[in-house]
Parts: sequence; C-alpha cells; structure tokens
Amino acid sequence: MAYMSKEGYEKLRADIKKLEEIDRPEVIRQIQEAREKGDLSENAEYDAAKEAQGKLETKIAQLKAQLADAKIIDTSKLNTDSVQILSKVELKNVKTGMKMTYTIVSEGEANLSENKISIKTPIAQGLLGKKVGDVALITIPHGSIELQVLNISM
Repeated sequence: MAYMSKEGYEKLRADIKKLEEIDRPEVIRQIQEAREKGDLSENAEYDAAKEAQGKLETKIAQLKAQLADAKIIDTSKLNTDSVQILSKVELKNVKTGMKMTYTIVSEGEANLSENKISIKTPIAQGLLGKKVGDVALITIPHGSIELQVLNISM
C-alpha cells in the first residue's frame, strides 16, 4: 500500500488519462503511418513505433498499479506532534546552521525542486517520529548529517 495525498492521487489519475487519451492514440497513428510505408521486416520506423508502444503500455500499467495500491491520507486527521508522511518539516543543519524545509511525501510525489522528498529517502526515514527540538543523526551517501527539527506543519 502506498500512502499519498489527495493532490498526488489526482495527479496520478491525470497522468494516466493523458497517456491513454493523448499519447496512446499518437503512438497508434505512428504505427499506422509506418505500416503504410511497406515491408514491415525492414521498416525501422515501424520497429521504433512498436517499441514506443510497448514502453507506453508498460508505463500505463505501472501507474494503474500504483493507483490501485494507493491509500489517500486524510490530512485533517494528521497532527504536528511528530514528523510523519505529509509533514512539512523545517530543519537546521547543526554543523553549518543552514536551514531547509521539506515536505515528506510518497515516492511517486517526490520532487526535489518543490522540496518534496520521498518517505523512502534516508533523510525522511531519519526524521520520522522526531519532535520539534529533536536532533536526527542521518547517514547519507557522503557520511552523516545532524538535522534539528525546528518546526512541523501540514
């Protein structure tokens, strides 16, 4: 089961709809166009279009499996006593004093440019259950980092 926000769930549904209603017909059109060019045994365009179709169908199936496995989290029932999925956490690097804010989201919703990190990342895992004022020692690829929890919100 994959927990996600309602926003993430709706985005996933929109992605599937786009793939099925826009991308799939385009790939089918490309296959038909390539088929009209003659001998399929030596038709590189046909082979490429069929490969693209296979990749597209695999992606659709994967996204539908994620959707089927999704459980939407009711944010009104979450509290800010400790860090959990969908928490927006303000942190301070103990060593450098640098401050940062991350929202902990499901793996499919992660987007570093929006400061949304996957619950499966080492940082998120190290923060889960921490309270304001707690310091988490987190092992990252380049060693370890100490992050102090300054604030937790939704």
